[in-house]
Amino acid sequence: MQGVKGGWYKCLDWVSTYKVQFSNDSVIWIPCMNGSQEAVFVGNQDQETPVLALFPEPTVAQYIRINPQSWFKNGTICLRAEILGCPLSGPDHEYNWKSERGSTDKLDFRHHNYNEMRKLLKAVNDECPDITRIYTIGKSYTGLKLYVMEISDNPGKHELGEPEFRYVAGMHGNEALGRELMLNLMQYICHEYKRDNQRIMQLVKDTRIHLLPSMNPDGYEVAYEKGSELSGWSLGRYSFEGIDLNHNFPDLNNIMWDAQELATNKKSVSNHYIPMPEYYTTTNATVASETRAVISWMQDIPFVLSANLHGGELVVTYPFDCTRDWIPRQDTPTEDNDFFRWLAAVYASANLVMANPDRRICHYEDFQQHKNIINGADWHTVPGSMNDFSYLHTNCFEVTVELSCDKFPHASELPTEWENNKESLILYMEQVHRGIKGVIRDKDTKEGIANGIIKVAGLDHDIRSAADGDYWRLLNPGEYKVIVWAEGYLPLVRRCSVGSEAQPTICNFSLTKTPRERIKQILARGSKMPRDEMLRIRALRMRKLRVSTKILNRRREEQQRHAKARTK
Repeated sequence: MQGVKGGWYKCLDWVSTYKVQFSNDSVIWIPCMNGSQEAVFVGNQDQETPVLALFPEPTVAQYIRINPQSWFKNGTICLRAEILGCPLSGPDHEYNWKSERGSTDKLDFRHHNYNEMRKLLKAVNDECPDITRIYTIGKSYTGLKLYVMEISDNPGKHELGEPEFRYVAGMHGNEALGRELMLNLMQYICHEYKRDNQRIMQLVKDTRIHLLPSMNPDGYEVAYEKGSELSGWSLGRYSFEGIDLNHNFPDLNNIMWDAQELATNKKSVSNHYIPMPEYYTTTNATVASETRAVISWMQDIPFVLSANLHGGELVVTYPFDCTRDWIPRQDTPTEDNDFFRWLAAVYASANLVMANPDRRICHYEDFQQHKNIINGADWHTVPGSMNDFSYLHTNCFEVTVELSCDKFPHASELPTEWENNKESLILYMEQVHRGIKGVIRDKDTKEGIANGIIKVAGLDHDIRSAADGDYWRLLNPGEYKVIVWAEGYLPLVRRCSVGSEAQPTICNFSLTKTPRERIKQILARGSKMPRDEMLRIRALRMRKLRVSTKILNRRREEQQRHAKARTK
C-alpha cells in the first residue's frame, strides 16, 4: 500500500492502519480475523515506501473492502492498493475464474536482472547472428554496461539511404515494463524473421533498429531487488548518484528562445543542431555517466526516429516537453507539431489499453479526452528532457510512451502487456519511412556531401545530411518546397510530393560548387583553368557587373530627382 500521489508531487495522503472485509455477493461482509479479534493491518508510515500485508489465513472471495482506521494527520483518507492473489486448488473450484488473456508468442516472459538480461541478449544473437549485433555505448556509474541490440540485414554498418531507428527504455530504473518489452521485441523479431514473416523481414531489410533496454541499470537493480510488489513510486527511479536522467540533458529550448527574443532577425537564429552550452561540457557539470553515453550515441549515429519508454501512466507525449517562461504547464508545440501528433496517435491508437474507451484512468487526469496523446509541456514542464534535446541537437524526432499505470507490473502480467503493445511497437517503427529522403551529392565528383542543410519551406526546423550525404526528413502527406545548400555550394530548390503510404519519396540533390570554390580546388591541384571554365566565370562576372551597374544608375537617378525637387 502506498500514498495516493507520487512522482513529482509532495505526497501527503496515506493510510497508516486499516481493516479488511470479504464478500461473495457485495451484501454480506465478513471481517478478516486474526484469531478471535478483527485483524488490523499496518499501512504507510512515509511518502514512498509500500507495505506488504499478508492475511492470517487463505481466503476466497469475489469482493474485498478496505476500511481505513488511521491516516496521516495532515492528509486525507486516501490510498492506493494492489491485491495479490494465488492459484486456487483444482480446475473445478467454484471460484476458479478464467485466467487473463496471455500471448501465444513463445517469449521469455519474466523480469530479468542485469545478468539475466545479458544472457538473453546473447541467446537472441546466437539464434539470429545474421541480423543482430550486441554493442555497448558506455557504462553506468557503478560500471554496468549500457547494452544495445542492433537489428538489421547488415548489422554493424550504416547503409546509404537506410534510416536509423532507436527505442530507449529504463531511463527511470523502476519503470520496468519498457525494459521487458524491449527484450520481448528483439526475441519476437528474431523468431518472426526466421519464420519468413514478410512484414518483419521488410522492416529488418529497410531499417537499422537499435534497442537500448536499460538506460539506468543501477536504478533497475535496486527496484528489482524489492520486486514488483514492494518497489515504490521512486525506488530505483534515479541514477546511483540520485540524478533524474529525464531532466539531465542540456536545456537547448531556452537557449533557442532567448536567442530569438534578442535577435533583430529571427531567421538568423539556428533552429537545429543547437550546440551544447559551455557549462554543460565541463568535467564538473552534474551530468550522469549514463546521460553522457546516450548523448555520444546520438552524435555518432544519424537517428531519424525514436521513442522513450516510461511507466506510471497511459499516454503518449510529444515535444516540446519544456514550457516557455517557466510556466508549470502550457501547450508548447514544435514546428513539426502536426507530424509529432501523428506519431503519438499511431502508437496510442494501436495500443489495446489506450484504445479501450472503457479503461480506467491511472491517477487523476483522464487522457482519453485528448485521445491518449498530449504535448509534453501541456502535461508538466520538463526542462532538459531527452525528447527536446533529440529534436534540437540532432535530426531525430522522439516521443515518450507511458506504457502502464503500474510501473513494475507482476511477471504474470507481462504476456498481456506484450500483446497490448506489440502492434504499437512495430507500427511506430514503420513510421521512420514517412516523408522524403535522398542523397546530396557533388555534381562533379558524385560524392556525398555531409552537413548539407535541408530546409522545408513553411517549417522553421532544418535538418542536416549524414556523413555519406544521405538524409531523411519526416513529413506528413503534401507538396513541399525543399531548399538544400552546403558550404561552398550553390543552393538548389526542388518540389517534393509526399504520399499517404508509409514509404518515403526519393528527393536527391546534386549541388554545384560556387565559382570561387571551383577556382580554389583547381589551383590547389596545380592545374590550369580550363578555357570553358574561364569563359563561364567571365560571363558570370559580366552579369554581376551589369546588375550592379543598373542598381547604381537607379540610385543616381533617384538622387538627382530628389536634388531637383529640393531646389524647386
